[in-house]
Amino acid sequence: MKDKKGGRGHGVPDGKEVAAQGKSAPEGKQEDDGSFPVKVQGTGVEPFEQQVHVFWLVQDVLLALLAREEVAPRTSFSLSLSGSPLDPLTPLQQLKGLKPGTTLRLVEEPYSPRSARAHLVRVQDLLRAAGPHDALRDGHSPSILNTLTHTHSTDAPPAGHSSKSAKRAANNSKTDASSQETPPPDYILPGATERPPLATLVPADPLSEVPNCLLDLSLSCWNPPPGPRKLQGDFLYLSIRTREGRHCDITSCPRGFFLNRSTAEVFDPRPAASTSVCHCLTDLLNQISPEFKQSLTALRNRKERPSEEGLAAPYRVLSWLGPASATRSHRNTHSNPLALQDHIIPETPDWNEELQAARGLSQRTLEERLQRDRVIQQVNSAFVWAATQGAETVIDGCVDPINSSLDDMAFLWSGVFLSQGGAAGAHLGGERGKRAAQRLELRAVQAYSQLEVEQQGLHTLPTAVVDYRGVRLSAQGLAPGLQSSEAGAPRGGLLYGYAAGPMENPHRRKLLELLAQAAKALSLQRHAVVGPLGHQVPLFTSVDAQGLLGADGRYYVLDVFRTMPADANYQHDEKQEEEEEKQEEEKKKEGEGSAAGKAEVGEGEAAALTADPKQTRDFPHGLCRLRPELVKAYLHHKNSQFTQRVKERMEENGGVEECVQPGDPRGADAVRGACQDVGSISDVIFEMRLNPNVYTPGVEFPSSEAAAIQLQKRLLGEAGSFILTHQIPALLEDCSHCQEMPIDGAGLCRVLHEKGINLRYLGQLTTAISQSEDKERLRHITRLAYCEIVLRSARRVFNTYIQSVEVSSLSSAVSHFLCCLLVPHYAAASGGEEQKKKSRRRGRGGGGASDSLAWSALSGNELWSLIGQDAAVTYGLTEGLGTTVDHLVEHYGAQKMSMLREFCLKTGIQLRLRDYTLDNRNKAPIGPDDVYNILPVVKHLTMTCQDASIMFRAAKMYLQKGQLDRAYDQLKEASYLFGRVCDDLHPEACSCLALMAKAAYLQGHPTEARSVQLRVVVISERVLGFDHPNTIEQYALLAVYVFAGGETALALRCLYRARLLMLLVHGEDHPYIATLDSSLGLVLQGQQSIQYLQNALKVNSFFRGPMDVKTALNHHLLAQRMCVAGDYRGAMTHEKEALNAFQNKCGEEHPQTKCSADFLKAITQQAVRVERSLRQGAAEASDLAMPEPLAPSAETTLEQLALVNGILKTSYSEKMLRIKEKLKEKALEEATATQAAAVNAEGETPSPEGNVNGQLSPSTDTATPTAAENAEVETRSPESNVNGQLSPNTDTDSSTLNGSCSASDTDEEGAALTDGGAESKLTNGEVSPTVPENQSDDGSIKVNGESGPHGEDDKEEEAVTAVTKSVAKVAISVEADVQSDAILSNGGDSDVMMTNGQEATALPDSE
Repeated sequence: MKDKKGGRGHGVPDGKEVAAQGKSAPEGKQEDDGSFPVKVQGTGVEPFEQQVHVFWLVQDVLLALLAREEVAPRTSFSLSLSGSPLDPLTPLQQLKGLKPGTTLRLVEEPYSPRSARAHLVRVQDLLRAAGPHDALRDGHSPSILNTLTHTHSTDAPPAGHSSKSAKRAANNSKTDASSQETPPPDYILPGATERPPLATLVPADPLSEVPNCLLDLSLSCWNPPPGPRKLQGDFLYLSIRTREGRHCDITSCPRGFFLNRSTAEVFDPRPAASTSVCHCLTDLLNQISPEFKQSLTALRNRKERPSEEGLAAPYRVLSWLGPASATRSHRNTHSNPLALQDHIIPETPDWNEELQAARGLSQRTLEERLQRDRVIQQVNSAFVWAATQGAETVIDGCVDPINSSLDDMAFLWSGVFLSQGGAAGAHLGGERGKRAAQRLELRAVQAYSQLEVEQQGLHTLPTAVVDYRGVRLSAQGLAPGLQSSEAGAPRGGLLYGYAAGPMENPHRRKLLELLAQAAKALSLQRHAVVGPLGHQVPLFTSVDAQGLLGADGRYYVLDVFRTMPADANYQHDEKQEEEEEKQEEEKKKEGEGSAAGKAEVGEGEAAALTADPKQTRDFPHGLCRLRPELVKAYLHHKNSQFTQRVKERMEENGGVEECVQPGDPRGADAVRGACQDVGSISDVIFEMRLNPNVYTPGVEFPSSEAAAIQLQKRLLGEAGSFILTHQIPALLEDCSHCQEMPIDGAGLCRVLHEKGINLRYLGQLTTAISQSEDKERLRHITRLAYCEIVLRSARRVFNTYIQSVEVSSLSSAVSHFLCCLLVPHYAAASGGEEQKKKSRRRGRGGGGASDSLAWSALSGNELWSLIGQDAAVTYGLTEGLGTTVDHLVEHYGAQKMSMLREFCLKTGIQLRLRDYTLDNRNKAPIGPDDVYNILPVVKHLTMTCQDASIMFRAAKMYLQKGQLDRAYDQLKEASYLFGRVCDDLHPEACSCLALMAKAAYLQGHPTEARSVQLRVVVISERVLGFDHPNTIEQYALLAVYVFAGGETALALRCLYRARLLMLLVHGEDHPYIATLDSSLGLVLQGQQSIQYLQNALKVNSFFRGPMDVKTALNHHLLAQRMCVAGDYRGAMTHEKEALNAFQNKCGEEHPQTKCSADFLKAITQQAVRVERSLRQGAAEASDLAMPEPLAPSAETTLEQLALVNGILKTSYSEKMLRIKEKLKEKALEEATATQAAAVNAEGETPSPEGNVNGQLSPSTDTATPTAAENAEVETRSPESNVNGQLSPNTDTDSSTLNGSCSASDTDEEGAALTDGGAESKLTNGEVSPTVPENQSDDGSIKVNGESGPHGEDDKEEEAVTAVTKSVAKVAISVEADVQSDAILSNGGDSDVMMTNGQEATALPDSE
């Protein structure tokens, strides 16, 4: 079996991975999934139990045992059952006599040179015991959770641990010795002016400090063994220096290790007297050194880390901070690693064959699919690792090019083909065009690879893009050779493409069939272009794409970087010419042809389309393409528009009821007319496709395609306008109501990409914000947008800047650039002179030194001038950036440290972990010694876990319906499947486990939620980043779960950590700060609690508004804490504000409003009683003590924490409140119109359809309950109250004084289905307990995962249903289901869509 890095393990995980799978498997499912325990014994190993699975091979068991603490660092052993050796490739289910409780025995096997080196590496790993700072040294994101808590593992030790391990795990799982609250540091207090020190980001872990077992362990100078000794079995010689100061030489041989007689001066490989051969090196060292034995025992008895920390992440997640000291962290206690590649020439892998063979594995059963997904993950991970190493080696100058072209040099390293993307030449925009082509190629390959379930015969090459030291390299696996000419085989192997030439054969027909299916899934139109010989070439892709039949017999599609349609907003010159030609034709024909060109395009689009020619502008490159998310949203919009047009046309021709009659042609005419109105490429069904070659330079279409091309230009123009008129306003709407709260620049890019908005629209985004009424509430978005523009422009300048710097000056040049970026008016003279002095001291003086220091001539003013020029060209932003970084700080509240972090992550710069005073203008805040490293930044394909993802989405749908038990079971299954495929080290697995922790908490299992959430935090730190926004949120959720278990001190440390990260990543001026401060206010006591709650109220009042429900909740929480502090007057003031907000949002009769009124009454009565006691004097001093009822209980505090952090949802969501307000306004307008029309009608008194809550009643002709019935349902449906205190009934008299309010509300965001005894629902990740007694499974209408209120939407849904029925009656297939594109917005999981009857998967963000 070949090792994992080569991707040849065929789904067999390594030892740590298998062990993690066993831990991640749900305990309740162990018997169902075929797992059972076996006993393990062996020489030098304490007996223990191991959980195995029936689908494992014997080698899987061996790998699992390698990770066990009882076995490590022993290697090179086999297994025997009842004295019979077991074949490693034998499935366990084929072993006779293997059953639960069977004893397997470890048998020591002789070493080979390779296995001996592997054993030494295991010993080094054990003795080194890497911690967070070791991860920083390697450029990986560390896990910091161990520095906060001693409880890493679950409360119960995993099955299979020995009694000694169980005791140790039990000791590790003890809660804090003291739950005493620790006061927050001054730098994370609200409004603190002191900036948190960077050292707190990666604190030292005192428990990770391991004893020093040896002074040195390295290869001896006598290596390699001479011929005579090699023939006697000597593999290599080791040099050991013990803590006692003894120097020893050790020989590695097939039987193990023994002490020889060599010294530093004399070579004597004979075994030393009275020494034995030990199979494990640590056994020999125990005999040689007593201190080693003592230190090794202490090392084994140290606390156990989470299994996820020991696993190798599939992809490196960069850390922008390095160790505090570069010199101290470089030297290993044990010298250079004894790597496997020494003296071994590794074979060059064929990455393409690896990947295609993995994709070709069987998928008939679940087990086969899991194995296939795992192998694909491993191959892609290994390829990305090789591409990263190859790019770094190439750019460092260690590899010679394989061609002679200086413009497009190509390299080959370890089977990876590396190039700078010469296909996108100067005609596409030079260097920027090349970079765009490489990025778009990766995105298109992702699109085609995700269609592999349906397109098994269409293949793409493994692809990645690596940015390193300002150079972007495209990495691909080697394409297979073209199939040689044979009988019936195509000539040359090229079957498809612009230059393929006319041909007809079975292979070409098969390839065209595959491309046609892929084009349908990607919504691409089949079209024809004029070929180089004047013939018509049918295409299903862009004109650059090529399809070929490889020598391996597989069909490949290459050069697909122009797969997505062009963005018409950035096709200025050609579009202007087209408009001028249209105007000339219209003048000649005197309006005859204008009727066909003035098809209705929907509300608001015509005006935008006519304005496009003036708004379009040139771009630095010619590869401005639409994002797949935008195409998806646009087609969904056109789908809805088509349905509306069918409805309107039917109503114009006698009504829907008449048109649906059998034989009535008006229904068919309505559909045909709607197809023409919306631009469907079919006249009888709604089918929308886009042509990727429209606006492509040099492409000529045949005259027969003229009408279709005009239609395509119209559709692309509408799609471009759709970004400006729909998507950007929708994004601002979500951000203004805190539905989207990006924290850093990467988060803003993710939100933009989810809406289908390219980053070149950042300038339009800032303009739209400045023209918005909510621009003040959107100031955090403005801040992120301007910083992102500056940093992206600065990165482009940096790429050009750093390429001309020689290697010896890289650290100085990087630090100089950072100072120019972050220090206003930074001068270059001092830095240049200092470098010249250093050069002279190194013997490199003279003219050469001055030439190599040209980079030092860059000044801060010049850099910002270049940034402004780039921003104007790229984003159309000519003002607002200023001339220094201080402009961003003063006008937008940007933080220099946040900008430094973002820039380092974008460029791969790693800085030393220390505090930087960026406001110091007298001295350079960042010096050459502060630049620790420059790391490659990699963009790669994302491989999905098919079955796990499907089950995860199903679980979220169960949660949305309120079926908590079924959802929890699905989440456990999904997490187990994720563990089988990717060992949980995957962003989607992290989301799955986080949701499972929420579900467990809502089911009343806080201990299980805590255990799962601990894993979630570690996974988020490993696969997303230790300072990623998701990690911040997961720390806050962990605080809730540990607080529920009584671990107050640990909860505070988690919240302090979350707020610390928040301050460094963004700052205090952000809506999510209110969540953290509310949580801190609830966990803390006394004045500090009030201080945090007051800040949370301030933030929520600004970003959400004074009448928001969450602002009202903050008022109520503050009122409670003030009551505890005895400030009844202040409590009354805040509770009045809460009551006012609830009255405004929910109405006078809503239970939350009544609850707030009752609590205000209780406060008032208590205030009067205390005032009366004060007036009566000290005689009644005992009455002045805080009455018990006004202090919130622990249960109430827990529910309030769950409400604040989104585990439970407030009674009314913001989105539903906005919908209700709009419907209420619409109903009032209709009522006014009806009243005016019926003013003479007797006995008719029109009134709006609505209740006091602003919720419209269903129309009387539907099958929904009446308004009276709805009111009855409301009374019987208890929900979360303003406190978070849940009540099983509506009787609140007994619990009013302690702030326990009973609230009821109808289910606004989806039908909550009762599942057994579970009476709760979760929508978009927020669960609201409810008892929907009279509600059906369907609930209310759902569009994009959100349920609309009844009333007008019910009527519209009836009309849509009638339209669909009418189209069916006239025998025309109308694929116009408005809800076919339902998207679950939780976690940004908008993966699946239905387009033209074909399921397509949205692409992940590639940049």
